[in-house]
Amino acid sequence: MAKTILAVDDSSSIRQMIVFTLKGAGYQVVEAVDGNDGLLKAKSNTVHLILTDQNMPGMDGLTMIKTLRATPQYRATPILMLTTESSDAMKSKGRAVGATGWLVKPFDPQKLLEVVKKVIG
Repeated sequence: MAKTILAVDDSSSIRQMIVFTLKGAGYQVVEAVDGNDGLLKAKSNTVHLILTDQNMPGMDGLTMIKTLRATPQYRATPILMLTTESSDAMKSKGRAVGATGWLVKPFDPQKLLEVVKKVIG
């Protein structure tokens, strides 16, 4: 059974790249356009990994991660930040709310697959 990944990003071109990369490697992908949409999709699907941007309208990535970590279903699910933010301060905030890892955009599709395989197989 293919593992399902939730991709949360307000940029449709970034989501398309993520979907293309992950589906090509055999993963199922559910797309969400911002943090609020991401929460809805996470609650209505069983996902094995969440990839999220930080800067989005509505709800940002850190707030979404914090909210997901407060629910039993997503307490231990890997959540990777995929964002243009690369400062140590932002990474510390990410770790503080429960982000599993950090990838900086623009991302290398091969690197994304390596990280995903490492985290969920």
